[in-house]
Amino acid sequence: MSVLHVSLFGRFNARCGERVLTGLDALKVQELFCYLLLYRDRPHPRETLANLLWSESPGPRSKRYLRKALWRLQAGLEPAVTGSSDPLLLLESGWVQFNPAANLWLDVATFEQAFSMAQGVPGTELDAPCAQVLRQAVELYQGDLLEGWYQDWCLHERQRLQHLYLAMLDKLMGYCEARQEYETGLVYGVRILRYDCARERTHRRLMRLHYLAGDRTAALRQYERCVSALEREVSVKPSSRTIKLCEQIRADQLETTATLAPADLPRHLGPLRAILVDLQKQVQQTIQAIDAAMSDRE
Repeated sequence: MSVLHVSLFGRFNARCGERVLTGLDALKVQELFCYLLLYRDRPHPRETLANLLWSESPGPRSKRYLRKALWRLQAGLEPAVTGSSDPLLLLESGWVQFNPAANLWLDVATFEQAFSMAQGVPGTELDAPCAQVLRQAVELYQGDLLEGWYQDWCLHERQRLQHLYLAMLDKLMGYCEARQEYETGLVYGVRILRYDCARERTHRRLMRLHYLAGDRTAALRQYERCVSALEREVSVKPSSRTIKLCEQIRADQLETTATLAPADLPRHLGPLRAILVDLQKQVQQTIQAIDAAMSDRE
């Protein structure tokens, strides 16, 4: 039996093996299907689904539309359940849920699992396997969730997933800087600015990466782009931290010593790994305290 393969980033696509499922072309059927997939961790009252998807129609009519959409959805998914004893949809008189045991690959689910694996771990502390999972996850992001859809529930999920995407790119920038993969880190930073051109933290990281890669001119030009973006988007000037970084780069005095992340140490150096982790945390806490004090003064 072939796996049901569904992509929600960018344009909606559903296929079973090499076969595209053409029975899901109706927009309301797609919307129902996508909603059940995105909120696949729980059952949904039929009345709630009817009111959400057909809010412009009276109660009895919306429930009738829901029954028809469920029938069409089951028919469209038929090729994916052939030869399987597990249905894709769990239907009860008052509830509907996508079957958690279904043979399904969903790009959003893989993406969310990757973020969960790295959540709370700074990019500089990622180990190579975790970083590789993040690299693969950000490549799944072929566009915002269900581009061209403007339902409220979709807009909410789109913003949430975009936030995860930018957070993963930020972690990968830190990982690349710590391991002197400067060019790759620059690529990730440019991706972030496509979605948030006034993200000052990313501009600073790009400045550092350009400089560490040996291009001080590019680093200073990045600062100018930061100044322009902040003025255009939010009408503010760069923070003192960003200005200080620019001055260090201009004076050619930026610290360039590469650091070895604890995750890169051999396993037999376990005690040293633990000491380095504690040291890194103390340094990060000190930097955060200094940043907070500087922000208060500003």
